[in-house]
Amino acid sequence: MTVQNKVNTQKKIAQRIWLTLGQYGGIIALIWLILCLPAQATKELRIAVKKGVSAVQVGSSTPAIVRDAGGRAIGNLAALDGFTVKPRGSGVNLNQWNSSHLIIEPKEDGVVWIGDRWYRGKVRVIRQGSGVTALNLVDIEEYLYSVVGAEAYPTWPQEALKSQAVVARTYALYKASTASNRYYDLDTTTNTQVYKGLETEFVTTHDAVKATLGQVLTYNGKVILSAFHSSSGGHTENVEDVWSSPLPYLRGVVDYDQTAPVFQWNRSFSAWEMGRLIGGVGSVRSLIPEKTTPHGRIITMKIVGSGGSRRITDDQLRQALKLKSTLFTISNNNGTFTIQGRGYGHGIGLSQWGTHYLAEQGIPYHQILTHYYKNARLTTLNY
Repeated sequence: MTVQNKVNTQKKIAQRIWLTLGQYGGIIALIWLILCLPAQATKELRIAVKKGVSAVQVGSSTPAIVRDAGGRAIGNLAALDGFTVKPRGSGVNLNQWNSSHLIIEPKEDGVVWIGDRWYRGKVRVIRQGSGVTALNLVDIEEYLYSVVGAEAYPTWPQEALKSQAVVARTYALYKASTASNRYYDLDTTTNTQVYKGLETEFVTTHDAVKATLGQVLTYNGKVILSAFHSSSGGHTENVEDVWSSPLPYLRGVVDYDQTAPVFQWNRSFSAWEMGRLIGGVGSVRSLIPEKTTPHGRIITMKIVGSGGSRRITDDQLRQALKLKSTLFTISNNNGTFTIQGRGYGHGIGLSQWGTHYLAEQGIPYHQILTHYYKNARLTTLNY
C-alpha cells in the first residue's frame, strides 16, 4: 500500500468514527482526527504581502522550483539566496525567466522569503499596475499559526487563543468567499488580519490552531463575518449601529474587558492643533456629537471652528486624531480639549481583552464564542 493510500484509508476511518460519535462524543472524535491524521493540505489562501511595489526580494530556505503562469516548471532557485522580481513588459521578471506571473515553490518542506520575512507555503508574484505584487499561497491552518500570534498574545490562556483561532479561521474563509479583489483574499494588515509569517508563530499558537482544527462559526450553514476588536470599553455594539445592515449574530453584549490596558485612555489637544489635524475648520471651538450608538460611540461629529464647520465620520475622526476608539467624551478647558475614551477598535463582535479575562476565569472557548456571537454555531468543516 502506498503512503497516499494509507493516508486516504486513515482519513476514511477517522471520518466514519467522526460520523458515528458525532452526536455522542464530538470531542473524542475531534481528538481522534487530530491525532490520527498526518499533516495535509486544507484550504489554500492568497495573502497579499507586498502590493504594487517596484521590486520585491524573494527566496527559499531549501532549493525551489520556479513555475510560469501555466504551472510549468521553468527553472530552479538555490537555497538561502535572495532574488529580485521586477516588472518587465506586461509581466514580471526573475533572472532569465519572464511570465505574466511566477511561482516559487520550495522543496522538502521549505519556507519562503518575501520582502523582509519568512513565510510558509509558496510565493506567486504578479504584475499589478506599474509594479509587482507578491502573494503568499498558504494553507489556512498554517496561516493561522502566525495570525493567532500576531492578533493575540502567545502567553494568553489557551482558551483565549483557541477563541482567536476559530474567529480568525472564520474571518479568513468569509473574506475568501466574498473577496472583491481577483488576485488575493486578504492582506497582512489590520484591514483584514495581521499576518507576519514565522515571526509570530509559537508553540502555544500551534496548539490552539490544532486543537480547533477546521472549526468555524456559522449561521444558517454559512461562515459568518466574525468581526473582532481589542477592547469594547464595557459593551460591544449591534453591527447596524456602527456599520450598515443588521446581522443576527453581531449583537451588542456585555464585555469583560475592564482589565484591558486600553479600557480607559485620554488625549489632549489645543484648539489650533485639533483644527490642523482635522483640517478645513481653522482653530476648533467646539465638537458636537450628532449621531451616537446606544452605548455612546460617536458615528458622526460636527466640528465648529474659527474658519468654518464640517461633519466627519467616526473613521475620519479616529484617523485624524489617532484615537483608539470613538467611545469617548470631550471637555474644553480654556481652549484645551481633553478626550476621555474607552476601548480600542470598532466595538463589534469578539473583544480580545474580554476573551482574555473570561479564559482566565476558566470559561471554555466555545462558551466565549457563543457569548460574543449570538445565534452562531460552532461547526467543523471538512475542507
